[in-house]
Amino acid sequence: MSHRRRVVITGIGPVTPVGIGVDAFWSSLVAGRSGVGKLEGFDASAYASRIAAQVHDFQAEDFLEPAEVRRMERFAHLAVAAGRLAVADASLDLDEVPRERVGCVLGTGIGGISAFEQGVKVLAERGPSRISPHLVAQMIPNMAAGQIAMRLGITGPNDCTVTACAASGHAIARAVDLIRAGRADVVLAGGAESAITPLTVAGFCATRALSTRNDDPEGASRPFDAGRDGFVVGEGATVLVLEDAEGAAARGARIYAEIAGYGLSADAYHETAPHPDGEGGAAAMRAALADAELAPEHVGYINAHGTSTSLGDIAETRAIRGVFGTHADALAVSSTKSMTGHLIGAAGATEAAATALALVHGILPPTINLNEPDPECDLDYVPNVARETRVRAALSNSFGFGGHNASIALVTHG
Repeated sequence: MSHRRRVVITGIGPVTPVGIGVDAFWSSLVAGRSGVGKLEGFDASAYASRIAAQVHDFQAEDFLEPAEVRRMERFAHLAVAAGRLAVADASLDLDEVPRERVGCVLGTGIGGISAFEQGVKVLAERGPSRISPHLVAQMIPNMAAGQIAMRLGITGPNDCTVTACAASGHAIARAVDLIRAGRADVVLAGGAESAITPLTVAGFCATRALSTRNDDPEGASRPFDAGRDGFVVGEGATVLVLEDAEGAAARGARIYAEIAGYGLSADAYHETAPHPDGEGGAAAMRAALADAELAPEHVGYINAHGTSTSLGDIAETRAIRGVFGTHADALAVSSTKSMTGHLIGAAGATEAAATALALVHGILPPTINLNEPDPECDLDYVPNVARETRVRAALSNSFGFGGHNASIALVTHG
């Protein structure tokens, strides 16, 4: 086999409903702390689902100048914050790296929907002359990646993936390709989403995809549990600093984990429902294992897509059994969405970060609210309490509306 560059994670920047920064994020996951609460920001009294996983105690002005904050949408605020946190966590001095060799690939499912909704309202009520000149730049999904590049002064490849809930999984895959191909030495990869808006929540309610456990917000996201009734919409951003392994070692970087491979696939089945047997998810996992040159029995943990929907959890369970066979019974599987809610375009990067931290610390985050497992969900989902277990290889799954699937293979570096 020809030599290819190895890709490692040297920085993690989470801005999530369970914590901002690596320490707060990880300690919440290990403690099994839920980030779900009553939906804030607009009157949701007429909505079937009135709960959400929102980022609290976040001040965009901590990461941006006031004028920059006013020009940008919240999903871009979160993205820039996550990018800055990731670079700081990596101890990466951008003045010592050729800026043209540093790229950014950021995923989002929906982009600047809040600005879009506000713009429609202004147009209807006050006319076209009152539309903000910043509207288009606030709406377009690629602006989060663009703003990171502008704020950090990085001029390498800059890209945006928009594949719903798989968006930041695809962003990581794209970043890996850029480094492997020698087109960049460092890539900031991840996702950002802030779509807890009247129109978006109404749309998800119309699909009956959201949990309506409004009187028990912290117990609403319950992947693989027999009582689950839908996902909890969330917001947030996570950026990973990915580097060529040799370059990272040369600068003495701390390495969390290696991204050994990835797999992508399409269900080609339905707009919102997964294939009942999880065929697309299984294909992505098989491709990730092949790319990483990992035998199925070498994988010890899977951070599942695990959204808490009736169809999705069963399909993913079937996919895991189809890929891993009898080894599926020896695997630990958990869904950190039980704590963070579903961060849509930021989900994949947030969960890849959790997976990398699990490898580093030898602790598997739990699936909380798993009190009565669905009989059709019959794997070891690390119920309710984190587990101290050393694993050397893991997968992180992201499956999106439209049948887009991404699976990222991570291994301990060494």
